[in-house]
Amino acid sequence: MDSTLQFPTEEDMELVEFAQRIVEANGDGEVHTVGAAVRDARGRIFGGINLYHFTGGPCAELVALGHARAAGARELATIVAVGDRGRGVLAPCGRDRQVLLDHHPDIRVLVPTAEGVRSIAIAGLLPHSYVWADQAASSEPGCHSTARQSMYFHRDYLDAVRTGLKTTTVRFRDPVSTGPVNMVFELDEEVVLQGVVTQIISKKVDELTEQDAIADGFRDLEELHDRLRYHYPDIVPADDIAIVQFRLADA
Repeated sequence: MDSTLQFPTEEDMELVEFAQRIVEANGDGEVHTVGAAVRDARGRIFGGINLYHFTGGPCAELVALGHARAAGARELATIVAVGDRGRGVLAPCGRDRQVLLDHHPDIRVLVPTAEGVRSIAIAGLLPHSYVWADQAASSEPGCHSTARQSMYFHRDYLDAVRTGLKTTTVRFRDPVSTGPVNMVFELDEEVVLQGVVTQIISKKVDELTEQDAIADGFRDLEELHDRLRYHYPDIVPADDIAIVQFRLADA
């Protein structure tokens, strides 16, 4: 698995500018808030914009993939998403990473880092991944699936999870179930902690409490709401969220 971060090429930055123009020209700050651009092996660029809906509307990256396919593109080389309101390049969500890996396992993704935009192979964004083709084969008679679910965390939460300060995580449109889990810390050196999801509690965003915030490792409810808006720009108070309780596997 190639998890090496590479400096963007001139073509990569043109892709960023293309996605930025899409969201600047067509975004409305509510339903359409992220633009995406994907380049195929022939150098052609195809764009997309997200379509938010409370039932789970498609992200901009998925719209761009559909656009490319409809135009006849088959081999895709690089993809990027750019947020509105000057948010810049955004990393793809967990669902998009799985879709990209399953359908375009050789694609590279442009992501934000502390040092600026970098390029990484999709496999590097999804270590220890569930592989669709492998699981399809394991569903045949006499076969048993060994897939292990993953939860993705921003690397800022690594120490809090390791020390037990953070034992819950609030998830929005990011399905997870009880049982063993790989806790993957994004853009670190393949940091994966083995854990167990012990309980999942469904709530509305506006039903979150101070106790929920503290269990999630935050100072107070206001800080939790701020982080939710950072991770999920489209989230609103009436949205359904899941409070996922977990522990380290050896705890």
